[in-house]
Amino acid sequence: MAVAAGSDTPVEAGSGQLLVRLRSLLPGLTGAVRQVADAILEDPGWASRATITELGERSGTSPATVTRFCRTLGVAGYTELRVGIATDIGRADQAGWELGIGADVLPTDPLDRVLRTLLAVDLQAMHETAAALDLTAMDAVVDAVVAARRVDFYATGGSAAVLEDQQLRLYRIGIATWTWSDVHNGLTSAALLGPGDVAVALSHSGRTTETVETLARARARGATTVAITNFPTSPIAEVADHLLGTAVRETSFRAGAMSARHSQFLVLDLLYLAVAQRTHERATDAFGRTADAVAAHRIPHEPRSRGAVARPADSPRGA
Repeated sequence: MAVAAGSDTPVEAGSGQLLVRLRSLLPGLTGAVRQVADAILEDPGWASRATITELGERSGTSPATVTRFCRTLGVAGYTELRVGIATDIGRADQAGWELGIGADVLPTDPLDRVLRTLLAVDLQAMHETAAALDLTAMDAVVDAVVAARRVDFYATGGSAAVLEDQQLRLYRIGIATWTWSDVHNGLTSAALLGPGDVAVALSHSGRTTETVETLARARARGATTVAITNFPTSPIAEVADHLLGTAVRETSFRAGAMSARHSQFLVLDLLYLAVAQRTHERATDAFGRTADAVAAHRIPHEPRSRGAVARPADSPRGA
């Protein structure tokens, strides 16, 4: 077993996570090592069968560079690299995926093929996220949220919308939570946190300056910090006590942050349900009271004859 660069997570040859790890590390790779990575991702099937010399030639490098690449990725040697790639391919085949399923949707593709591709891409991303998710880190985050005085969520743009949903769900089961998408408000909030508080930041790239800065301020104040990102070696990981990762590939019509939504919700759903489990009595009571509070604002369901037109319950007849 070896440990991948920039992470405490071991990458085993048979774990089915090697290509996921490679894609997450790709932005941080440069030079000849990046050329080896690109050659593998361009044709993983070929790479799983190639000799070290053949991979060196196709990538325009050398066997020594391929060996250095193996160390960077966190595998013991070239044999383990090939086994890891083959394992990923086998797992994708068994699940009915194409390894390159994240490829483009063509302008001429019929709607049914677009739907199948979309479904395959999102299912694969969620399966790979689940396989790579650090459950020990998740367990620690759940404990911290349950015990927290308050939980603050930080993100910008579309990521903020994802966290707003999570914040409202936790709030409904009795967790004191706030979401901050404006950097000034976020920094103000972070400055008021302290030990016993939790700060959760979401950034697909892990490089959004405002989000990284706000989480760093929360950590400096002594709060427990959590980062959710697709790239474990990105700057946000350096200011996080706990890292929760997604495993997502970009497509031509959906940038990485857009493609990541389902995987991000999977991670956040697990966090929410685990918190609800550990606060079951309080959560059940709070959820019931909040449901009762808005019950009067729902239109009651009344069976009606075929062809009847639905009207709000308080609408005057004939209005």
